[in-house]
Amino acid sequence: MKNVEIARLFDLAADLLEIRGDNPFRIRAYRRAAQSIETFSEDIEVVAREGRLDQISGIGKDLADKIGEYLGTGRMKDVDALLQEIPPGVVELMSVPGLGPKTAKLLYDKAGIRDVVTLETLARAGQLQSLPGIKAKAEANILKGIALIRRGQERMPLGRALALVEEVVAALRALPEVAQLELAGSIRRRKDTVGDIDILVTSSKPERVMGAFTGHSQILDVLAAGPTKASVRHREDIQIDLRVVEPDAFGAALVYFTGSKQHNIRIREMAVRKGLKISEYGVFDEHGTRVAGATEEDVYRAIGSPWIPPELREDTGEIEAALRGALPRLVEPADIRGDLHEQADAPDGVEPVEALADAARARGYQYIAVSDHRRGATAASVRSADAWRAHVERIRQVQRARPDITILASIECDILPDGSMDHPDEVLADVDIVVAAVRSERAQPRSEMTQRICRALAHPRVHILSHPTGRRVGSREPYDVDLDEVLQTARHQGKAVAIDASPEGTDLDDVQTRRAADLGALVAISTDAQGLGVSTARRAWIGPAQVVNTWPVQKLLGWAGRMLAVRSGKASTGRRDP
Repeated sequence: MKNVEIARLFDLAADLLEIRGDNPFRIRAYRRAAQSIETFSEDIEVVAREGRLDQISGIGKDLADKIGEYLGTGRMKDVDALLQEIPPGVVELMSVPGLGPKTAKLLYDKAGIRDVVTLETLARAGQLQSLPGIKAKAEANILKGIALIRRGQERMPLGRALALVEEVVAALRALPEVAQLELAGSIRRRKDTVGDIDILVTSSKPERVMGAFTGHSQILDVLAAGPTKASVRHREDIQIDLRVVEPDAFGAALVYFTGSKQHNIRIREMAVRKGLKISEYGVFDEHGTRVAGATEEDVYRAIGSPWIPPELREDTGEIEAALRGALPRLVEPADIRGDLHEQADAPDGVEPVEALADAARARGYQYIAVSDHRRGATAASVRSADAWRAHVERIRQVQRARPDITILASIECDILPDGSMDHPDEVLADVDIVVAAVRSERAQPRSEMTQRICRALAHPRVHILSHPTGRRVGSREPYDVDLDEVLQTARHQGKAVAIDASPEGTDLDDVQTRRAADLGALVAISTDAQGLGVSTARRAWIGPAQVVNTWPVQKLLGWAGRMLAVRSGKASTGRRDP
């Protein structure tokens, strides 16, 4: 899928236009298009082929033509022209998280800074503060941003890696010579970032597979190539390794290359205690005879263990749990009955309510909560209570036309610095699900941020805490908060914390989600087209009972209604019929 590539180009175009001081409506159009495409669940190449680009919110004829141009040529001439107009050094500076287009232009024009290395040197020396508008705090934030991109260059967010490798995997699966194919390594364990990508296949003609792999259009450089193994560099700068193994060793190779390293050490020790030797080629007895290896189940069975899901293979208790028959039943994509955090096209979402409902129904969902929130923190941007009621009534109208799926009205509120909501209770009273998130002033001290979020969780009309830490892998650090106190407050109040799944990484991450599970907090898995949220929950040992959007709709509404009833002392009536 080229969704991410096109979204990036549109974001870049918006940045370049902003530097040039172009029409703000044109800039906004590119930004909205980028958001629409990045969160669009279908393959944009398929949509373009079928002539349906105009069905994507924010994509008119002009932008559709640009998408078609990129899909056909791999370039956008308008973006190329802008890049010729803007000095390359400014573009490089814009890669630093938190450093906007105008500041990048200022650094280039006033200080002659043309690269990140020079920027870092001057920032460490405190020499940026002589420039207009740059204070000590801004200088410190620039250094933090540089550290973030350095870490981001070492590892890629899981969502991006999955999207990039998808086209390569699809091409290999289409080969008649490929019998079995699986991803391995950290991408199979669904770690939130990956350093490289491993692919294992079995094939009757390895040379044909290797040729297709090394010659794929997405491959920038061939690092090494042999009859059964090759390493390449993807055009998005991540290494992909392909190994062709014999069918009788496929399961053993899959265990070995999936890892983790510590998990593999433990199972090798188990094999030794049984007089066996385990390697990527199989499980062998003392005579060198292979006794298992064709499937992972056979490998684990040979050493006295049931099969262990890849997401758990981190040597964090999974082996002990397997041996005593206590591995949990993990949540699966099929368990998810609905999405509680979809955003409509009013005021800043990317799909009309009807399209969101139809897409949810097509995925087999029983319900969907259509959220709405404002952008910006100025009082002028707050919609009136009447406008919010009109939004809710629109959802009720769509519900009446689609009785085979439950459409819940929802609002995402900003948690203000004092912990209050940015919408009055009279507005929140009209909706079914209220999602709260910190969306501004993220630099509060730890104690204030913790108190802010905990107060929001105690609000009787709040159901879900979204973006619990505010992090974005490689581009934004989490805010400073006592997460344990937040999770304990969520459990005490009966509220859910969200695993917000995006191509740039989940928030909460797997370690934080497991802590939430250990403390007994409920979890909601938000917009999850790539299955990232489910994968994070599985890595956290979470089963379906703890995920609120695996519940039947009546149980979900009962949970939401009971919260209001307990806090207000009134009986819960649940949601009004639409």
